[in-house]
Amino acid sequence: MRLALAEAELARELDEVPVGAVIVLGEEVIGRGHNQTRALIDPTAHAELLAIRDAARRVGAQRLVGATCFSTLEPCFMCAGALSHARVGRVVWGARDPKFGGCASLGQVLTDERLNHRATITEGVLAEESASLLKTFFQSKRGGTS
Repeated sequence: MRLALAEAELARELDEVPVGAVIVLGEEVIGRGHNQTRALIDPTAHAELLAIRDAARRVGAQRLVGATCFSTLEPCFMCAGALSHARVGRVVWGARDPKFGGCASLGQVLTDERLNHRATITEGVLAEESASLLKTFFQSKRGGTS
């Protein structure tokens, strides 16, 4: 999760919403990503999607069976769907996303029994650090007000 936080810091430095993700297979990091929606002028350039793309290229396969995704923020519906399509086995995140979280807050995409693939989820890992990055970023955008 510390590597995902480092990715989130990279996003913040680029004036992107500070969310980071890494994908691990065994003991090896196979994918990294941080939000780049502004830089790439692409609303789908979320940290998790960029990490999935990086991992798929590195392993040479569209399926990431047995991999774990660590994200600083609960994946949205789009990212949760992509993680499911990629067959990621476990998803770990820091802070919940009460406005758009697709894994626990507003939906349960990764664990819905109607789907043919389900992932194990773990939430709250380094949640305070993850939430603090987001809070300070958005406070700075609002001129420092809460």
